[in-house]
Amino acid sequence: MADGGDFYSRDRPREPDPQLAEDRPRGGGPEDPHRRGNWPVWAIILAVVLVFVVLTVILG
Repeated sequence: MADGGDFYSRDRPREPDPQLAEDRPRGGGPEDPHRRGNWPVWAIILAVVLVFVVLTVILG
């Protein structure tokens, strides 16, 4: 079995303090999409309740 130091020393850049670019940067910013909110969910719920009330009144 390979020594732990030998295993982790492979495939690393030779610079003493490498600064590799992140493929998925952390943090947020203006490029993050804005949340739409919950209005579509409430619109669907309201539509179902409205249909239920209308059918209840008509079929009485």
